[in-house]
Amino acid sequence: MNAHHCCKGDADRQPRPPAFAGGVLGVARWILPGAALALAPKCPACLAAYIAIGTGIGLSVSTATYLRMALVILCVSSLVYPAAKLAWRFCRYGAER
Repeated sequence: MNAHHCCKGDADRQPRPPAFAGGVLGVARWILPGAALALAPKCPACLAAYIAIGTGIGLSVSTATYLRMALVILCVSSLVYPAAKLAWRFCRYGAER
């Protein structure tokens, strides 16, 4: 016989981070991708030069173009996910009222 999920107790609950750590992580989820997107070089040749200066690895401009586009897509998707999660929470809260 299976017990209801409310009768299982705290054994199945996920551990939650402390409130301060959760707040810092929540802010970091917005700040880090936004800062990376704002500070990313807009010119593929500049990105190739920054990578060459920082690592010593030379990139062609066409490779830097694809790398820059991948970086932009990664940053935008990293910003869309928390925004969608926040919008879902607001929609769900509004439906409960």
